[in-house]
Parts: sequence; C-alpha cells; structure tokens
Amino acid sequence: MTDTNPLERYSRQMRVPGIGKAGQEKLLASRVTLCGCGALGTVLANTLVRAGVGFVRVVDRDFVEPSNLQRQVLFDESDVANNMPKAEAAAIKLRQINSSVSVEPIVADINRTNIEEFCKDADLILDGSDNFEIRYLINDVAFKHSKPWVYGGAVGSEGMTMTIIPGETPCLRCVFEAPAAPGETGTCETAGVLSPVVSIVASYQAAEALKLLSGNKAAVNRELLVLNVWENTNKRVKVAPLAGRKGKCPCCAQRNFEWLDGAHGTQTTTLCGRNAVQVSHRAASKLDFEYLAGVLKQTGAVSFNKFLLKFNLVENGDPYEFTVFPDGRAIIKGTSEPDKARTLYAKYVGH
Repeated sequence: MTDTNPLERYSRQMRVPGIGKAGQEKLLASRVTLCGCGALGTVLANTLVRAGVGFVRVVDRDFVEPSNLQRQVLFDESDVANNMPKAEAAAIKLRQINSSVSVEPIVADINRTNIEEFCKDADLILDGSDNFEIRYLINDVAFKHSKPWVYGGAVGSEGMTMTIIPGETPCLRCVFEAPAAPGETGTCETAGVLSPVVSIVASYQAAEALKLLSGNKAAVNRELLVLNVWENTNKRVKVAPLAGRKGKCPCCAQRNFEWLDGAHGTQTTTLCGRNAVQVSHRAASKLDFEYLAGVLKQTGAVSFNKFLLKFNLVENGDPYEFTVFPDGRAIIKGTSEPDKARTLYAKYVGH
C-alpha cells in the first residue's frame, strides 16, 4: 500500500495527548527486540506493528501447533499445516498488516551466547517469553547495556507486568530474587491459560512500550501490576523500595551478570503446557536435513523444509515426536524429563 501521507494511518493515535506528530515520528524511528512470539508475543508484535514502531525483531525458537491457536493471535490453521516457525509465520502476517515497517524474524533459541547480539541495537526489549531463564537473561542484558525492558507473564487466569528502566527502577532480580523451584508455581500445563489475561497483560506491556518509545517516560508505570481476570482482582505492588536490595542485588547493584555469564541456566528447557523438552547446545551446528532424513527414515515418516525437520518414533511403547532445527536444537514431545530427552536426542540425532 502506498500512502500519499504516511502518517495518516496513525492519525487516531496521534490525537492522543503525549503522542502527536513528534511522538509518532519517534515511534517510526524506534527499534524493538521481542523475545518470544507465543501468546504474549503475538499480541505485542501485532500492537506495535499497527502502531508504527519502525523496526521489530521477532525472536522465537518454536513452531506453530494446534494448541497455540486458542490464544496466539497471529497464527492460523495453515501455519500448523505448513509446520511454520512462529517467528516466520508472525513476520508474514505483520508485513501484511503494515508494509511500511521492518520486521526481522529470527528462528533461534534465546540463550546467553546470542541474546546480546539480538538486543544490541534495540531501543527497547520486550518479554514475550514463557520462562524465567530468558527473563533473567533479558534483565542482565538490559542492565549491562542500559536498555529499558518490559516484563510480562500470564498463567491460568492471572498475569503480571512491570516496566524496568536501568538506573531508575528495581531490576527483575530485585523483585524476584530467583526463579521458583519446580512445583512451586503453576504452569500452562498444570494451570492452563485464558486468552483474555494474555491479551490484557500484553496490552499493558505494549502501552508501556509506546510511552517509552514516543518519549513519554514520565508516564511509565513504576509498580508491579498483578491482575486476575477470573477472580476480578487488580492490584499494584510498590517495588521502588526494593531497588538494589540495599546494595546486594547481583545484577543492578553489583553488576554481576550471572545468567549472562553462564553461572545460571540450563541447556534443556521443559516447555510450558507441551509435555516436551527442548535440547540445545552451547555451540550451534548446521544440520544437513536431507542426510538426516535419510538416516531417520527407518523410524517412520520424516518430513522437512528449510526451517525444520519432523519425525515420530515409538520406543518401549512410548510415542515421541521430534522437531529438529537447522542449528541442531530439538524439541522432543512425549516427555517432560530433561534426562530422557537428552538420551533420545543422542540416540536419534547425535552430537
């Protein structure tokens, strides 16, 4: 679409006090890295691209499955049928929504070896992930490179969000010193997730992004927002007193970036609500899908495209589904046990 006045599509947004022409021009010149393009991420990407954020980098490791369609608003059944990676499927939709902005899809697992590269040229980092390991990595990168970011999370009917500005607000580790131990909190698998709470949390995140990117930092919410759409509750938690935790916060007070340095974190991740484990490696490789498909054809049907290879097998009566990516990363569905997933990976993929 060619606009004689490229700002016309944003005319209603520009009438909002605090945006105007100057704010819209700042949005068009802004760069965002979105970490994760699932439930939260699709709402975030959709909103920011429609709002005219000039460059959106979408990073996600996963592919589209039928269970995603309940809440992940950029995907449809054709993406499932075509085994589309979420980042690529999202980019196709986003370019159709607003061809005047730049969308960069990256199909990759966010980890300590690559997150700085993904975020180094961004004005803002947005959390569209589903696990705290990525969030602590974002937190480290944000404070190491003085970049604001917006945290968001949703499970069951509850969600929360917080805007984090290095030097001005507490960091994530000030508020949540460490991830919850296994079994201490619900997951998508144990508690489910309602689409409305996802949309609400992501919309709050997007609003905060628009404030920051349009030059309205004074309007930013500096509290932790917690809401429950089923129980009809909404509360704000004052977190400012936690800033630095009296000089003991490893990240913002001591500038000890433990997650980024590898002191914390794993190479396997149990995926939310999927009965699946992702297996990845510190050093990425480059797989030959055609060769691998030939090796694996004895296990059953194998299919692949340039984005991923899929195959199924039954071992000891238990069915497993493998999705292997070009960098050697694999999602193994049929188990939630990291050790089992590593064993299966070694037996059928290698390394």
